[in-house]
Amino acid sequence: MREYVFERPGTVGDAVRRGGSGTAFLAGGTTLVDLMKLDVMTPDRVLDINRLPLRGVDTKGGGLRIGALARMSDVAADPLVRRGFPVLSRALELSASGQLRNMASIGGNLLQRTRCGYFRDVSTPCNKRQPGSGCPALGGENRMHAVLGTSDSCVATHASDLAVALVALDAKVRLRGRDGARTVDLRDFYLLPGTTPHLEHDLRPGELVTDVVVPRLDWARHSTYLKVRDRRSFEFALSSAAVAVRRDGDTILEARVAVGGMGTRPWRLTAVENALVGRRASEETYAEAAATAVDGARPLRHNAFKPELMKRTLIRALLELEQTR
Repeated sequence: MREYVFERPGTVGDAVRRGGSGTAFLAGGTTLVDLMKLDVMTPDRVLDINRLPLRGVDTKGGGLRIGALARMSDVAADPLVRRGFPVLSRALELSASGQLRNMASIGGNLLQRTRCGYFRDVSTPCNKRQPGSGCPALGGENRMHAVLGTSDSCVATHASDLAVALVALDAKVRLRGRDGARTVDLRDFYLLPGTTPHLEHDLRPGELVTDVVVPRLDWARHSTYLKVRDRRSFEFALSSAAVAVRRDGDTILEARVAVGGMGTRPWRLTAVENALVGRRASEETYAEAAATAVDGARPLRHNAFKPELMKRTLIRALLELEQTR
């Protein structure tokens, strides 16, 4: 780990003024510290923001507001989240380990870097880490890599479970920078790799995530998150699905669907949603809708199983959601 300046700003405004190029914000540290040890991230200055008033969960605005410094375990256990947005609670509980969830912040989870082994190994090329150096995952070990939203420059999978659930619910992130505050749809906040995979999100230098806001959705209580992985705990998704459904009897009136483990960013499946609406809730309907999920998928040598796994994950998630009604 290289030398750096360590500071503790006392206010959000102070943190933003001190932030900028070469500066990293430290919350739970569960991602940043690891990457600094590996020399993947080498900030000149680290700002500890844990004292800032950016915690808490409330529904004062009609929807759900989550402070960026709220710990994952606290949000997962919050009654407002568990009752009104079980897909969020479930996604958080299936993330990392209990110890990490006790430390990791909501903002840090949404900004975590990919778990691609080539990105984390500074002895190998990586366009995300060093633009223009190449992407060895294209022809190398790529079992865990993305099949949606990929490019010839990067096929790294987005790692956050929570982000998948939030994208399904049309969540927004509130940001604070030197030019003031702004709000961005989380779905648009994450950028496709294209030819610039080192640009992962619409976060300007020195800008800070302050809150996550989920619009009011009364039927979000009929939602769940399913995660398929190689082992039961502390493992990233091979495939995951966030689903929420509003029904009138057996007829599906509205649906929200997003998947993880498949894309270079959390992947909203509007084609699947459209294929569900107006149909009778049944395994046959779910299978027909899930078949549209793989449109545009680009499997690689070692992850050719993923499109089929994505379809099966969606069907299983929808069937499990029926059992909770």
